[in-house]
Amino acid sequence: MKRIALMGAVLILGLTALAQSNNQQPPAQPATGQQGAQSGSAQPGTAQPGAAQAPAKHPPQAKTQPEFDDYKKAVALNDPAAMEAAANDFATKYPDSELRKPLYLTNLRLYQSANPDKTIEIGRKVLAIDPDDPEALVTVASVLAERTRDTDLDKDQRLNEAIKMAQRATETINTDSDVPAGTPQEKADAYNALIVSNAYSIMGTVKFNKGDYKGAEADLRKSIDAYPPQPDPVAVLRLALTLDKQNRYPEALDVAGQAAQIAAESTQVGELARKECDRLVQLSGKPKPAACNASAAAAPPK
Repeated sequence: MKRIALMGAVLILGLTALAQSNNQQPPAQPATGQQGAQSGSAQPGTAQPGAAQAPAKHPPQAKTQPEFDDYKKAVALNDPAAMEAAANDFATKYPDSELRKPLYLTNLRLYQSANPDKTIEIGRKVLAIDPDDPEALVTVASVLAERTRDTDLDKDQRLNEAIKMAQRATETINTDSDVPAGTPQEKADAYNALIVSNAYSIMGTVKFNKGDYKGAEADLRKSIDAYPPQPDPVAVLRLALTLDKQNRYPEALDVAGQAAQIAAESTQVGELARKECDRLVQLSGKPKPAACNASAAAAPPK
């Protein structure tokens, strides 16, 4: 999920700049609203570069200058708890504001790497405003898929919800997200592809954990193919494990080598990929690929 958070941060910089630029214009009449800032999840069109683009949705707008000023104060906070409190106050003060969603999405990104429970809570607040927002769907689905344990009484419910959310994100990527005017198309395409890549990775992970190795293989391959410039080493390693489970050892060894090559040497993923290589060398009888060696491991793509 770090890949989505980082790309979202890049997009939201453009949104903030757009909002600041629009704020220099004379205040708009309440009937038309004043141009506000959009969510960093914004992405038009499809996940495939060059594909036909869906009609753009209008940017979120503030109806009054005080609303926009309060939004700017809240979205500028760097502490996730402080921003959450400010976002809740903003939503109470402006219950119909179009800026609630981008504010909660920004808060979602701050919580994403630090607090899984809060990530789900804030993600659901975004989805209460827009049930089809792709970034919120994938973010919540990811936490559900990764944090659900076999001992959880609601295990099946959580995993089924994760698959449903991830699948929905692949269906709404073209229609339910916005991008600020002037965003380079390649950046929007890349963000779309990251959303789709993570969605299929989530579905593949859940199916793997359920023992559906054929289904997991199909989804993990879709995840890797969705964004070739930056394959997720976790998805590649899981694909190797999926092939291993199907006793397809030579093929699994090649994929494990790919995971070892793109994962940083000191990371857990890199270490696990090289251990999987050692196991598959014994099972397949094939020579150990050079990519499986620690010295051959490359730093992950930027």
